[in-house]
Amino acid sequence: MLLDGESLAPVPAVRQLLADVEGEVLPGRLKTELHASVVELNTNVCGSVEEAVEALGILRATTAEALEGRGLRLAAAGTHPFAEPEQLEVVDEKRYREFVGYAGVTARRQGVNGIHVHLGMPGPDECLATLETILSWMPLVLALSANSPYLAGRLTGLASNRAEILAQLPRSGAPPVFGTYADWEKWIGQFIATGLASDYTQFWWDVRLHPRFGTLEVRMPDQPTALDVGAALIKLLRDLAEWALAHPAAEPADRGVYQQNRWAAGRFGPDAQLIHDGRLYSVPDLVEVLPVERPTLDPTTCEGAQQLAAGDPRSACADIVRRTWPSGRRPSK
Repeated sequence: MLLDGESLAPVPAVRQLLADVEGEVLPGRLKTELHASVVELNTNVCGSVEEAVEALGILRATTAEALEGRGLRLAAAGTHPFAEPEQLEVVDEKRYREFVGYAGVTARRQGVNGIHVHLGMPGPDECLATLETILSWMPLVLALSANSPYLAGRLTGLASNRAEILAQLPRSGAPPVFGTYADWEKWIGQFIATGLASDYTQFWWDVRLHPRFGTLEVRMPDQPTALDVGAALIKLLRDLAEWALAHPAAEPADRGVYQQNRWAAGRFGPDAQLIHDGRLYSVPDLVEVLPVERPTLDPTTCEGAQQLAAGDPRSACADIVRRTWPSGRRPSK
């Protein structure tokens, strides 16, 4: 999020930012998102978690330094603590105009931010199988990443207000069950044929296939503030994908259980009780039965709790800015 250095209110400065960094040699790129007060940081394809985190650090550093030259600040979190999302300026691009024209107020409410992790897959069938195998673990990921307790200056009572806002979009939450990749193509094709969607990227599921990149795209976590939290989430997702490729699930994930767990994770964060193997687990206990290395995150808390500890939305926003930058290394010249 791009914020005024004094008021910490969002500033629709993404075009100026992109012009300021044009020509920089970066391990990725900066691009627009729905709102003009947000910049999306995209890394290049990375061969390891460490490479991805280093790239994110350089992209954050470049962005923060460019913003500071304009008296602006960078802030990474699931939501802005006191901005009114529906009042934020939308980027004047065809895809965003069409999105708002179709989804209306549910689009304008999407003043939310997440980290999307693309996991390279050997093929489409393996990608679909990996989706089904890791889907049941995604509410746990949401609980660990919860970082959006405020909306428009008010406490929402949710650890991840972002999760609820995303669920207001059409084609959100968990994708339907597809038996084969051909079934997925046919189903997506029906929506494209009706004109409701131009391609598969207009399906805003928590986890989705991304054939153009050859990846499984995980969209579940709230945007981390601290880079080390992002690093832990990226590693957890990569580890789960690697495990799933070697241990594909015999049956699709239970969508009813998923929906309950998604709600509980968004509502309570690390204090959630989540269903696993027919019984309730606390988040710390569920972390202990992960089929991969335990993440380097405290499972009893989350970054949203740090926002609450600041005391009020404006203090939380100032704390987010402090923890967002400096959080990465400066780019080499």
